Amino acid sequence: MIEILQYDFMVRAFEAGIAIGIVAPLIGMFLVVRRYSLLADTLAHVSFAGVALGLLLKINPILSAIVLSLIASVGIEHLRNSQRLFGESILALFLSGSLALAVIILSLAQGFNANLFSYLFGNISTVSPIDLKITIALAITVFFAVLFLYKELFFVSFDEELARASGLPVKYINLAIVMLAAIAIALSIRIVGVLLIGALMVIPVISAMQYRAGFRTTLLLSVLFSIFSVITGLFAAYYLNLASGGAIVIIALIIFLISVLFTRRP
Repeated sequence: MIEILQYDFMVRAFEAGIAIGIVAPLIGMFLVVRRYSLLADTLAHVSFAGVALGLLLKINPILSAIVLSLIASVGIEHLRNSQRLFGESILALFLSGSLALAVIILSLAQGFNANLFSYLFGNISTVSPIDLKITIALAITVFFAVLFLYKELFFVSFDEELARASGLPVKYINLAIVMLAAIAIALSIRIVGVLLIGALMVIPVISAMQYRAGFRTTLLLSVLFSIFSVITGLFAAYYLNLASGGAIVIIALIIFLISVLFTRRP
């Protein structure tokens, strides 16, 4: 047996990481196509506030991050539908507000601690059995939700006006996209970290897009790139004593650069 797999915490990290590696680009694909990639970073910062709240109240930070992210996703979509603000302004509003909330909560909790830093940058040793169960259960939920709504998500992402004219409930489909993104992001903070999860949702997708294949092929490639980044990054984090989130994103960036060079036209 490979030495790394003799440790329970590493087995849990790989299981959670692979689950995240599948669902992150699944949601990221629809965000990138909609030119809404900044949503991932915004909800990641909201998740950070949720983690801080969970640590303050001594409840599971993953659950508090999911709840706060879901509330924020509903608020973001409501403001976007009201057309009172531009989409970028709404995201900036929630990103700044969530950071301010996190700072206030941290001041109440008397500052940073090592446990909080593991949520910022990812730490493979902090995935507990209960975290793994929550991650797997919700990752499966997100996966089948995307599978069930695939045609609708595809249609709305490429042409929202035509989808609305065709009678699709565009408002609720858009809400489903941001809520699924909120869940996927909150699940990923243990492995990838709050500051880097947006990259895992976007970089494998834009790497796959370099090959100019069909939508399904691009989606499959992005998932493969994401899983490879997670697995290789976890190995690097273990053997080189690195933050898992940073290692995973660096691998994803290397894949992107290779894809750009490989597909570059002479």
